Amino acid sequence: MRKSEKQEDVRFGKFGTVSFTKTTRVNDFIDYLENGKIMASQCKTCGQIFFPPRADCCQCLSSDMQWHEVTGTGKLVSFSELKFAPIGFDNDLPYSIALLDYGDFRVFGRIDSRLDTAEVKIGMAMVTVANTLANGQRNYIFKKA
Repeated sequence: MRKSEKQEDVRFGKFGTVSFTKTTRVNDFIDYLENGKIMASQCKTCGQIFFPPRADCCQCLSSDMQWHEVTGTGKLVSFSELKFAPIGFDNDLPYSIALLDYGDFRVFGRIDSRLDTAEVKIGMAMVTVANTLANGQRNYIFKKA
């Protein structure tokens, strides 16, 4: 490869059950997942935190963003067990999706499939952790704190 040729950054193709895009301005998200970290983005101008991470702030329209680690416990706001799924996710059924409130931001994702849904209660403390799927793809899941 010549120096003038730019190689396409396709790291985001490693995310999730089905990857819809390979290139995004927040591809570092995947590197963090591979290192066991869950990262949101935060606007350096107004302080707004975004998950999933964004490259641009919708509040003040700034592109001056930094990474913000999702740590500690979140409070379960809502969850639902899915019996039907879009193409590409049908082999995962049934699975549960949820929303965790971390105070300054919320995280949407899946509940760990090993957790008995009878134990899941609104308001319970949960953590967001990096996860590797059977096919080697990366994602994150919610576990009981």
